[in-house]
Amino acid sequence: MARLTKPILRDFLHDALPDAEMATVEKILRDDASARLLFEEVRGEEDRGEHTIGAIWRREHLSCATRDQLGGYLLQALDESRFDYIDFHLKTIGCPFCQANLDDLQKKQAEAAEPIKARRRRIVNSSTGVLRTVTGPG
Repeated sequence: MARLTKPILRDFLHDALPDAEMATVEKILRDDASARLLFEEVRGEEDRGEHTIGAIWRREHLSCATRDQLGGYLLQALDESRFDYIDFHLKTIGCPFCQANLDDLQKKQAEAAEPIKARRRRIVNSSTGVLRTVTGPG
């Protein structure tokens, strides 16, 4: 991240950045007085409630996918047009809100996969001796 911008600071305020970027923004804010001034300006705009169509669109994440849709994207279980839109939204637009949600879903998917793999190994290991007995040696 080269420099802080208002959109990045807005995303920071709404916890819509990946963890690594959140930490980077926090460090910059601690070390840079001009960044803190920009942050206070953004926070003031947020508190006043900017009411332009663009601000409302960003604030309400109107073009963002739901977590269910992001889960479908992760599993590649969406129709082609929805998959393509979410892919564009994540990779081309670079939506930090959706990317943070997708990162969270990927983390949960990885955590859920470990107990499943362990259970499958136990089943295979426990069944090996039974299958040899039923089918005979070799």
